[in-house]
Amino acid sequence: MTSPDDASGADAPSPAGSPRPLTVLIADDQEPVRTGLRLLLGTRPGIDVIGEAADGIEAVTMAQQLRPDVCLVDIRMPGLNGIEVTRKLSGPAVSDPLAIVVITTFDLDEYVHGALRAGARGFLLKDAGPELLGEAVRAAAAGDALIAPKITARMLGEFSRRPVAPPRAPTDPLSPREEEVLALLAAGRTNTEIGAQMHLSLGTVKTHIGGILTKLGVRNRVEAAMRAHETGRVRAED
Repeated sequence: MTSPDDASGADAPSPAGSPRPLTVLIADDQEPVRTGLRLLLGTRPGIDVIGEAADGIEAVTMAQQLRPDVCLVDIRMPGLNGIEVTRKLSGPAVSDPLAIVVITTFDLDEYVHGALRAGARGFLLKDAGPELLGEAVRAAAAGDALIAPKITARMLGEFSRRPVAPPRAPTDPLSPREEEVLALLAAGRTNTEIGAQMHLSLGTVKTHIGGILTKLGVRNRVEAAMRAHETGRVRAED
């Protein structure tokens, strides 16, 4: 589930007409890790780290005050862990959610699922290079999602081994075109790739995805993709 190329237009023009840098808050209890992430992001054009938090409580406070475009949040922190921070900043009860990318050393399924259920728009390991880190930030800011490739492959393999549940129909059924868009989204296609494959404009793809989210009662494309797999709309080998 990645959408790095869709995020290229995420930077909003400033009043003067120049692109506005994407703002990032880093939350990690280890100062060397925060410094490393800041330096890595510093190599990516158009991204500006505007704050650093050393624990979960500070992360929530700073995020609510600074309103960054994206928060990079460690999974294990004192005070509040990364999943709790994500839920407070982007959970179902949050009226104006922030974009959260969880980043961790621990490649555990319980962390991945917990973070995504809490509202995270991405999940990376701390060994991610600057390019993948920058792509995750841009994707999250654009409303898309990026999950570390090896985690995505494992998650899809897990879905492929599960019994296929009867698809749970949304209150307002998806149209055939929306079902096709959902299948491609769940297979990890970006908005640009979906548009090219279906011969649709990017705006039309985004409109379809908005309708899908509303009908399925989910908050973002990560949850929509998980619902597609859970209900048997798409299989890992697709």
